[in-house]
Amino acid sequence: MASYRAPIDDMRFVLHEIVGIDGLRELTGFEEATPDIIEAVLEEAAKFSEERLFPLNRSGDEEGCQFADGVVTTPAGFKEAYAELTATGWTGIYCDPQYGGQGLPGTLSLMVDEIFCACNLSFSMYVALTHGVYNTLVRHGSEELKNAYLPNLVSGLWTGTMCLTEPQCGTDLGLIKTRAKAQPDGSFRLTGTKIFISAGEHDLSENIIHLVLARRPDAASGTRGVSLFLVPKYLLDESGNAGDRNTVSCGGIEHKMGIRASSTCVINFDEASGYLVGTLEQGMRAMFTMMNAARLEVGVQGAAIGEAAYQGAVTYARERVQGRSLKGVQHPEKAADPIIVHPDIRRMLLTGRAYVEGSRALGSWVAKKIDISERHADERTRREAEELVALLTPIVKAFFTDIGLEVANLGMQVYGGHGYIREHGMEQYVRDARITQIYEGTNGIQALDLVGRKLSAHMGRYLRHFFHPVEAYLESHAADGEFVEPLAKAFGRLQRATAWLAQAGLKDPEQAGAAASEYLRLFALVALGYMWIQMAHVAQRRLDVDDDGTGVVTTPGFYQAKIDTCRFFMQRLLPQTSGLFASIMCGSDSIMSFDEAAF
Repeated sequence: MASYRAPIDDMRFVLHEIVGIDGLRELTGFEEATPDIIEAVLEEAAKFSEERLFPLNRSGDEEGCQFADGVVTTPAGFKEAYAELTATGWTGIYCDPQYGGQGLPGTLSLMVDEIFCACNLSFSMYVALTHGVYNTLVRHGSEELKNAYLPNLVSGLWTGTMCLTEPQCGTDLGLIKTRAKAQPDGSFRLTGTKIFISAGEHDLSENIIHLVLARRPDAASGTRGVSLFLVPKYLLDESGNAGDRNTVSCGGIEHKMGIRASSTCVINFDEASGYLVGTLEQGMRAMFTMMNAARLEVGVQGAAIGEAAYQGAVTYARERVQGRSLKGVQHPEKAADPIIVHPDIRRMLLTGRAYVEGSRALGSWVAKKIDISERHADERTRREAEELVALLTPIVKAFFTDIGLEVANLGMQVYGGHGYIREHGMEQYVRDARITQIYEGTNGIQALDLVGRKLSAHMGRYLRHFFHPVEAYLESHAADGEFVEPLAKAFGRLQRATAWLAQAGLKDPEQAGAAASEYLRLFALVALGYMWIQMAHVAQRRLDVDDDGTGVVTTPGFYQAKIDTCRFFMQRLLPQTSGLFASIMCGSDSIMSFDEAAF
């Protein structure tokens, strides 16, 4: 059986000792985010998720969603769990109090999202999509739309979706065919079909609010002619409640490899009433608010599954006895030694630990920058934070989901044949993790976004927000040869690869395209190394003063384990940057010169 306990100690460490969430109390609206509140939120999120959501993970996967006569039914227990979730306020944890939210930092909300996703990814999807709708309406919706829809979205009484993909277009949204006709009262009538719509129809909430990309009949071609519309499942009555059914229907649900308890729907719009979000033919701008938030959320999903798989693998490795240690019997009282004594098992476990804990720190750093970009009093500080977030968003989405699948696969390997069996839970993690590399923009698209848009933005200004602090940190800690030297070498490779891409990609876009995925992973490993060296230095300071009580973690061995995991990362994982650099510098010829007919 799979098991999971929220990694509260590590979350405390990252929030308080690495990213410094306490400093966010200086931002407008976060004054109430005291250490006591943060602790209570983490503890209660862990309790709710472990007791209510985790037990539904396997049963929800086995039962899946059911579709009949246009109605989607979620698995047994989901409605009750969702009602409890909304009753206790989890859907509005970071939302504006003006609309009924709690107004807590997004940095804290990120940790709560991880706990929910680790316990039950399918269930968490219904909440995550609503967050995307909330973020988009806050930034681009009219006051009328905000007041009419946000309070019920924040409370969870209503849920939301993103309706982008159509049968003929996924990444290339300029091919959208859904049409929107203007009406005399200022509303629009939408007609078209959207596919792969997560949470598009279900029985958890009383209304579903769709954000739909569509174009007017006379709009410009391509993405320039796309607008964004709000289309509710139920139209609002005079009191603002869900009233008459809109002409929106579910044409079916997909039968999927993973996240089977999350309804993935075909949604049909037949002259459905909708309302413009933002301005006409600026739908892509509003859509990216939705997509960027979703991409960060999906990155968290990947890391969360990695954490759950890692925990399961550690538990199994301690209990399963097979063979004897290579250096001699370690447990003579047993018929064999636990497999955790074997080097290759330890390699797999430490790989999972290093990737997951490093990702948690990096994701929290990005989340803090989002909070700063939205709330800091100084305009330049807000802009610089926003630019760093833009740079790192494709890395968080792609790398976190890549390692999520990698760690899930390693967890299955630790289990051996038992990992391939459903009752142990590992095979579900592998199946669930796989979609995270695909939806909200495939990881190849994330890599192209990084090299094609983010590196060149404002003459490389985005890069400076990452390169400068890393360079300054390495210079100020030059005396630490053990950890600084390998990171400095990897950072040098990243700098050289960046310069090469800037020159070669300008002359030949295929050079950048061929190197994009490897460049993203190189960048991500350096970013994780930057997080790990900071964590190791904080941990070492705690140990040097024999734990003077200033640390937030009292678990024996915690700080030493941080240093040891950093050492493993620097010695066994960061060296990947050497091979990635060599591959990048080979250019695109071996890829693009291959005869197409020979495939």
